[in-house]
Amino acid sequence: MRNSDAAAVPAVAIRDLLREQGAAWGLELVAGRAGLSRRVRVPRVQKPGLALAGGMHELHPDRIQVIGNPELAYLRSLSAVTARRALARICRAGVACFIVANGEEPPKVLTAAAAAHRIPLLRTGLGTGVLIRALSGWLADKLAPRITVHGVLVQVFGVGVLIVGKSGVGKSEAALDLITRGHRLIADDVVEVAETSPLALHGRCPDAIQHHMEIRGLGIINVRDLYGMLATLDQHAIDLVVELIAADPEAPVEHLGLEEDRYSLLNVALPLVRLPVTPGRYLATLVEAAVRNQILKTRGLFGAREFAAQVQRRIDRARGRGVA
Repeated sequence: MRNSDAAAVPAVAIRDLLREQGAAWGLELVAGRAGLSRRVRVPRVQKPGLALAGGMHELHPDRIQVIGNPELAYLRSLSAVTARRALARICRAGVACFIVANGEEPPKVLTAAAAAHRIPLLRTGLGTGVLIRALSGWLADKLAPRITVHGVLVQVFGVGVLIVGKSGVGKSEAALDLITRGHRLIADDVVEVAETSPLALHGRCPDAIQHHMEIRGLGIINVRDLYGMLATLDQHAIDLVVELIAADPEAPVEHLGLEEDRYSLLNVALPLVRLPVTPGRYLATLVEAAVRNQILKTRGLFGAREFAAQVQRRIDRARGRGVA
């Protein structure tokens, strides 16, 4: 099993939320502009109703606080002094930001507390449930564990194939052959890998080099311009890893393929196929065969093991007939 480098703990600033989703979600900054650099590190949100009532042990200060109609009604039922004290306790705990849902006007006491403690206060016309689902999904994507891998990511027969190997072994050339056969490029040279859900990885290309490849002898080419829009994808799940290795005549060769190797990325073990590289070997054809074989395995059809079982049955029958 191969291992990848450890991933850094990701974080996202409230400024990023406002910039990326402000227009789509109708987010408006009401107060606390000085706190837009506050960062969120967990993909969960919270409603601060219990904290407003004094249950501070229930408050998670590293989360976005969504304020819906029940919280607003409770705040308005409090005296001005009690409301200020309750909000001050929450603000001092270091919450990431407040978002008032349903297009409601934030109470002045909330606006004043957010401004005083430099905590962003946003407002949106989205309903509370819709906002929480949207926030949770956006945060899950932004805060997914990520690493950068040196390799090429292509889609072959609908399967995301990460091609890895030492520099100069022919990863980009193999990918280019696959593209000419109608398959699609996601990333060349640098692949950003994120664990979007447990046991699921997605790969994408950094924006600066998207749709481009470096081919020795040709230099940088734009795959979308050369082969059309359908030749590229922005991102894709990673389902299989193909490692290209320089052929070594002295190295043991796998003839049957009974055992399945694994390649570990972000603690997800992906199926691994190793392909020795020699002059005259059609790597694109071999990658296609590896993908077709992997598709069959996911359907319960393991060709090598079925072949071994068939041979064993023939041996057993021969022994039963007394054949030496």
